Amino acid sequence: MIANIARPILTWLMIIFLATPPNLFGQQAGAPAVFTQEELDQLVAPIALHPDPLISQILMASTYPLEVVQAERWAKQNASLKGDALTAALEKQDWDPSVKSLVNFPQVLTMMSEKLDWTQKLGDAFIADQKVVLDAIQQLRAKAQASGNLKTTKEQTVIVEEKIIKIEPANPQVVYVPTYNPTVVYGAWPYPAYPPYYYYPPGYVATTAMFSFAAGAAMGAAWGYAWGNTNWGGGDVDVDVNRNTNINNNINRDQAKQKLQEKGQLNQKGQGKWQHNAEHRKGVSYRDQGTAQKFNRASSNDAIKSREQFRGRADAGRQDLARGGAGDRGGPGDRGGGQGLGGDRGGVGNRGGAGNRGGASQLGGGGGSRGGAFQGIDRGGSSARSASQRGSASRGGGGGGGRSGGGGGRGGGGRR
Repeated sequence: MIANIARPILTWLMIIFLATPPNLFGQQAGAPAVFTQEELDQLVAPIALHPDPLISQILMASTYPLEVVQAERWAKQNASLKGDALTAALEKQDWDPSVKSLVNFPQVLTMMSEKLDWTQKLGDAFIADQKVVLDAIQQLRAKAQASGNLKTTKEQTVIVEEKIIKIEPANPQVVYVPTYNPTVVYGAWPYPAYPPYYYYPPGYVATTAMFSFAAGAAMGAAWGYAWGNTNWGGGDVDVDVNRNTNINNNINRDQAKQKLQEKGQLNQKGQGKWQHNAEHRKGVSYRDQGTAQKFNRASSNDAIKSREQFRGRADAGRQDLARGGAGDRGGPGDRGGGQGLGGDRGGVGNRGGAGNRGGASQLGGGGGSRGGAFQGIDRGGSSARSASQRGSASRGGGGGGGRSGGGGGRGGGGRR
């Protein structure tokens, strides 16, 4: 009798065990989620061949996705500002220095803002373990070099030092951002289930050349905020608040230094190791409970409001990306996604715009001629989706009929 009862129970337990992801049992409750090598390579593929001075800024800024969105809009609205005027205007913004530094690179800011799910996941990986992300970049660089596709050009210099591959600007005062196809430049991609993400900027025209470089970005006022520097050997990002004083000496560095010293992140010389600052997260949720607890995520009304707005927009972007629309080369050019994040570009806090989910669904923009480029960015986003639904409900009237507004932007024909 007992044996007859126990047999079906054991059977069901075995079914549950087999259906549970194998890495779930290896993690303690609330422990930070671990990224696989396949996921890491997939994430860093679009930026691994960017010049070193830019890499560290992208990685740090990716941990503050809402500020990236704000900065991208602000930069477009203030494109006429230069020199001291730009410095004065940036000083009034409370973004992280890494985010401010990217104002020099509108192509990068646009990519990070429009591909918001990718940005957030890259940031989550970097928060979880800086070293494994930097190692993944080095491994992809080695693959590109072994395939004969990473070489010194008039735009950049490739340097190999004790198996560390560095990419430096050929002219220290000008940085060129490369565009390339990750499915080609790294050789045969070893993970069919995890295709590399990639991004083509507006106006990009495919050529036979392995790399395409847009006009170089001169090191202007915003670059004075680039305090972080990639430490490949140490597996982290070094911070020196006094870096780039020759580029911009109008920044209130003493104030910035004092704030970081109070947090124990810098020594008296203003030097130290980069640490994620939860204040600049502005309420955006973390990937797992363990990370959220580590940084003691704020639960103020403003933080909750920001988190709900961000989740709603990111969820709309995920839906479009999963349909394949994000890979369309024309997506960034039509700015469908950029407008969708804020509705009318009136600002991140514009609740009316956030409620209009139609624009947000065009995050990748356009049809699916290159479907799959940014597909599957957040396959495990159930918590974000449920939060988004709660956020959408609270926003109410702003979203009436909004989903139909995505129109042609959803034409990728993907999978969900």
